Amino acid sequence: MAGLKEKYLKEAVPKLREAYGYRNIMEVPHLTKVVVNVGVGKEASSNPKVVETVQADLEAIVGQHTVVTRSKHSIANFKLREGMPVGVKVTLRGRNMYNFLDKLISVVLPRLRDFQGVPKDAFDGRGSYALGLKEQSVFPEIDFSKVDKLRGLEVCIVTSAKTDAESRTLLEGLGMPFAKE
Repeated sequence: MAGLKEKYLKEAVPKLREAYGYRNIMEVPHLTKVVVNVGVGKEASSNPKVVETVQADLEAIVGQHTVVTRSKHSIANFKLREGMPVGVKVTLRGRNMYNFLDKLISVVLPRLRDFQGVPKDAFDGRGSYALGLKEQSVFPEIDFSKVDKLRGLEVCIVTSAKTDAESRTLLEGLGMPFAKE
């Protein structure tokens, strides 16, 4: 069993059951999926190799095949046509999701410069949490000497929790380092 999944079962579930009075184990909120997204915007229109580079970096980080996201509308001011690549994303579930989150919490976040914890107010009102990272080079799989440009990425953690409080308790139980007030 994965380290983070084991921590969920042994630490987070009892904490959630005690805090919210769940009688049935199936009521306890759990992680549904993690979506990792990198936007390249109009940079992809001038240099088509950018999407391939970002795709290779993201695949190295998450260990899973990625999908190129495309523009839904044409926007003349941005020189953007419908169907042009604008980013790369990947949806993680199961073992890959737990492995990625374990790496994010225990390796990547502590490597951030001046890290004081992740923001507490990044919940969406329905139990999901979004976290933005300013550069991909904090991941150990990325060779800094081969990075052509620092690109940020967004990590969206989707849970089955009905409220932000339940979701926050779940993420705290998994070891997410929230900022102190």
